[in-house]
Amino acid sequence: MATDRVFAALADATRRDIVRRVICHEASVSALAQTYEMSFAAVQKHVAVLERAHLVTKERRGRLAVVHPDLGTLATAARLLDGYEALWRDRIGRMEDLLTPPPAPPTPED
Repeated sequence: MATDRVFAALADATRRDIVRRVICHEASVSALAQTYEMSFAAVQKHVAVLERAHLVTKERRGRLAVVHPDLGTLATAARLLDGYEALWRDRIGRMEDLLTPPPAPPTPED
């Protein structure tokens, strides 16, 4: 997976939305274009960026180009992000340990 290409493609809100839509249900480029306030050509370019990043694939069905998610690439990206999340949660946990004051020593009356 070309990580830079994946995250560069996902940096755009329209492309993230296209991926979200096709994960829920495959869609033709024409159907996708109807949901955005931009030209068909602009949507087609967004899909092409997602294809180059291997986030989606297109399948020809007659005159339609149907867009599908590439679940393998999405799973790989998710695992990478999960790894970063675990790293940061560990660091935050260690910071909390350093910042938590030690318990007070028992008093002679105890």
